[in-house]
Amino acid sequence: MGTRTEVSTTWAQALSWRLRRHLLDPVGTQGVAEVVRRLGAIPSMDESLAELAVRTRQRSSTPGGLAEALAEGTVIKAFAFRGAVHHLSPEEGGAYLALRSAGRQWERSSWVEHYRLTPEAWPDFRAAVREAVADGPLTVQELGEALAGNRAYRHLRPVFDEGAGTLVKPLTWQGDVSIAPARDGRLTLQRLDTNPRWRGIPDLDEAGAYAVSAYLRVYGPATRDHVHYWLGNGLSSGRRRIDGWLAALADDLATVDLAGTPALVLAADVDDLLAAEPSDAVRFLPGHDQWVMGPGTKDVHVTPAPLRELMTRKANPVVRGGLVCGTWATKASELTVTWLDGSPRPDRALRQEVARLAEILGIEPKVSLR
Repeated sequence: MGTRTEVSTTWAQALSWRLRRHLLDPVGTQGVAEVVRRLGAIPSMDESLAELAVRTRQRSSTPGGLAEALAEGTVIKAFAFRGAVHHLSPEEGGAYLALRSAGRQWERSSWVEHYRLTPEAWPDFRAAVREAVADGPLTVQELGEALAGNRAYRHLRPVFDEGAGTLVKPLTWQGDVSIAPARDGRLTLQRLDTNPRWRGIPDLDEAGAYAVSAYLRVYGPATRDHVHYWLGNGLSSGRRRIDGWLAALADDLATVDLAGTPALVLAADVDDLLAAEPSDAVRFLPGHDQWVMGPGTKDVHVTPAPLRELMTRKANPVVRGGLVCGTWATKASELTVTWLDGSPRPDRALRQEVARLAEILGIEPKVSLR
C-alpha cells in the first residue's frame, strides 16, 4: 500500500505534526465549527469538557461558543462513536453516521422482537418521526406522544416514556433527526434535513474513504490497527470494509517508517510531516480529549502505560510535546497540576498554560504544582 516506504520519521516529529493538525501547537485561530470538523467528532457526554476541547484549540474564544454553534446549526449532535453522543460537522458528519448505520441494527431479530417493528416497517416509522418533528424540536417523551396517534406505533409509547435511547440512535445515524439543545434537561430531537448545512448521508464506500482520509489527515501517521480502532471499534464498520477502503485509497496513501513501525499517512502530507520540528509545547486538555482517544489509550507513544488507567477514567491530561506527562484538576479555588513524567518538571511552561486555562475557565486559582 503506497509507494513511499523509504521515508522515515520519529515519534517526536510525528507528534509535533499531529499537534499542529489538532490546532494545539500553534493554537488555532479557527472558529468552533472548524475545530469540530477538524477533530471529526467531539464527545458530548460532559458539555463542559466538550467546550474545553474546543476552546483550548482556539487563540480567542468565548464561553458558550459550542452551545451557540449547536443552536445555529453550524455544529450538530448525534449518537456516533461507541454509541455515545458526539458533536459533528453538518457538512462532513454524515460520513461517520453512514459507517455507524452500516450494521443495520434495526434488522436484527432481537430488535424486531423487542420493538415489534419489522425491517419492512422501518422506512415508514422513520417518515413518521420526521413528520412529527417537522414543526420544531420535541423531547423524546413528546415524540412518543405524537407517534402514539398512529395506531402502528402506539405500543412504543412506554419505550419513549422511558427514554428510547436505543430506538432513537439509528434515527440519528440515518439522518432523520439530530439532538437539539436540551429542554429542561431532557433529550430533545430535531429534524436534520431542515439544516441548510446538512449534506446528508453519503454512499457507504464514499463515506469510508472520507473517514479514513480524515483520520490520517489529523491523527496520522497511523498504523492500520489505529484505523481499525477508530472506525472499527468506534463505529462498528467491520474489518473487511475498512481493509477495502484502505485498498481503494492505496494511490493516495504513503507508508512511512515511524521509528521502525510501518505507518500510513496521506501522500500529500509526507513533505509537511518531514518538515515538522519536534515540539515542547505544554497543553492542558480535558478528560477524554480526542488527542488521547483518537489513537486510543493503548498507544504508549501518546499515553504511557502507567498513565493509561488515569486517561481511561477521564483524568485531565497534561501533554508536553504530544506525550501525556501528568494531570490537572480544579477543586474550589485551587488548580493542582500533578507531574508524572520522569523528566524535570517544566515549571515555567506549566505556569504559562495554567494562566491560559484560567483565562478560558474564568477563574483566578491558587496553583499547586506537584
